[in-house]
Amino acid sequence: MITVTTADSALKSFYLDAVVDALNIEANPFLAQIEKSTSDVVGKDVRRVVRYGVNGGVNAGTEAGALPAASDGNYAQFVLPLKNLYGTIEISDKALRASNGDGAFVNLLNEEMNSLIKSASYNLGRMLYGDGSGKLGTVSAYANNVLTLDSVKAIAEGIIVDVYDKSGAIVQAASGRKVVSIDRAAKKITLGGATIPTDAIASGYSIYVQGSKDNEITGLKAIFSDADIYGNSRAGKNWLKPYMMNEVGAIDELTVQTAIDEIEEASGSKIDFIVCSWGVKRALAKHFKDTSVNVQMVEIKGGYKAMSFNGIPVVADRFCPEGTMYLLNSKDFKLHQLCDWQWLEGEDGKVLKQVPGTPVFAATLVKYAELLCDRPCGQGMLSGIIEA
Repeated sequence: MITVTTADSALKSFYLDAVVDALNIEANPFLAQIEKSTSDVVGKDVRRVVRYGVNGGVNAGTEAGALPAASDGNYAQFVLPLKNLYGTIEISDKALRASNGDGAFVNLLNEEMNSLIKSASYNLGRMLYGDGSGKLGTVSAYANNVLTLDSVKAIAEGIIVDVYDKSGAIVQAASGRKVVSIDRAAKKITLGGATIPTDAIASGYSIYVQGSKDNEITGLKAIFSDADIYGNSRAGKNWLKPYMMNEVGAIDELTVQTAIDEIEEASGSKIDFIVCSWGVKRALAKHFKDTSVNVQMVEIKGGYKAMSFNGIPVVADRFCPEGTMYLLNSKDFKLHQLCDWQWLEGEDGKVLKQVPGTPVFAATLVKYAELLCDRPCGQGMLSGIIEA
């Protein structure tokens, strides 16, 4: 007979490894290239000492001349709190009891785990291109639970969101609302539940993933900004400033190669991964076709296939901003983690727990991690590219 104990054992014994592989490698092409490590995790923080520039204590002297004076190393400490990443599944008692046969039971768990992996993969991919704030968009108009936003790129049906006013305070009447439909052409979303009063939401308000405001991992948007990063001010520190070219216009091979060359010449970084929006990828492919360039395909970690730009894989990502191309050295990135994905266990060692007051059992995956780039100046971004 299928019981809660049976389901609990299956989640721990058979499903965890598959989930870990799916979320670490199959969730996102860029994430698959990034090393995952427990190094530099101190308590609840990531504390990493990085070196910039070169050691100045060298020279080419005379045979009997003075040796070079020692030079203090150029070191800086990056400090970030580990972010708390969660994913929850629920199984009703009725569904569990209805799974009398082994096949039905396996199908039930497979369906729940696939749903969890899909949701977690979506949100992890979105976070990679964010700034850690969890912000999904800014409201420009509101009426009858329909919000018009500046962008709906990072939103999908089913996401539960919170609305915040301009002061950063949550709008209680619009918190914990599910996105039930999206009009991507008009950049409008419809929230479920009771009608929110018209005066509760105004232009300039922002929406965030439920409970995630300022709690997400530090993604690419944070690197390509003017704000302080990793506990360090960028003022007077060019090694903390990435390469950026704005208003590129039509994309061509020379523009991309020039950016790569300038990054590598200035920082010593080796660009090995290019990610862009779908429209930019099409524009680059069109340029190759128009100039009779034979496009090669390469296979990268995770089983992904990508177009090659002079041996560098070019991957399109749904969360990459429109008209944007990132030129990255994946070896400069590391996902520091206290542990890999694990089930949240109770004192009795169980992962599947009854939700108080309901005939539902829930299990939660957890990971404490943060993304860090050792060399911001070794990364580049081209924006304002005309898409195809």
